[in-house]
Amino acid sequence: MTDVRCSLAELDQAVSECRACPRLVEWREQVARTKRAAYASETYWGRPVPGFGPADASLAVVGLAPAAHGGNRTGRMFTGDRSGDVLFQALYDVGLASQPESVSRDDGLRLFGTRITAPVHCAPPANRPTPAERDTCSGWLAQELDLLRPTLRAVVVLGGFGWQALLPVLAQAGWQVPRPRPRFGHGAHVVLPGPSDLHLLGCYHVSQQNTFTGRLTPAMLREVFGRAASLAGLD
Repeated sequence: MTDVRCSLAELDQAVSECRACPRLVEWREQVARTKRAAYASETYWGRPVPGFGPADASLAVVGLAPAAHGGNRTGRMFTGDRSGDVLFQALYDVGLASQPESVSRDDGLRLFGTRITAPVHCAPPANRPTPAERDTCSGWLAQELDLLRPTLRAVVVLGGFGWQALLPVLAQAGWQVPRPRPRFGHGAHVVLPGPSDLHLLGCYHVSQQNTFTGRLTPAMLREVFGRAASLAGLD
């Protein structure tokens, strides 16, 4: 990982070339070689997946990590899996995405004032990064938020892992995180003072475990993103 000041496009390129975590490198490349039967004819991305969205975004969406046969296959966050289907439908419904589905890097999808990223950029075995892998990858997220800082006004965090990973990064980037640290919860809303106030919102992750059981419904997701868009000035 590098701490040299660069553009967001240059950062995305550097992220996609990272090999800092041996376990993640081995896993993501193994998945890309063996593939899932449904995608046997496709060439998997098989590398770290950079963030996606404009460099002047005022809203960020922070997930967990790419899915083995989603982002790790397509090379774009939340693209090509059922979690992404739910997420992009909600973003489209509230006017933050140009289309309701995301199937490949070349499908023409655009995000409006919104950037999607994650605290871990490689697909982890069993969707469980280790604390060491999270910490190793945190520098990328810190640089990304630093580049977004002039325009960033709100962040939606999908799940408790992302919430816990993000708070120290926000503190490092100059926002004031209260002590004790605010707890994650769906609908949680914390305002962090800093160069400009940052609205931090919690939302259950769009995993199938949550969406298939009804713990997270499309209406709940639309409500969070509609609120976030308003706070970010994206009405």
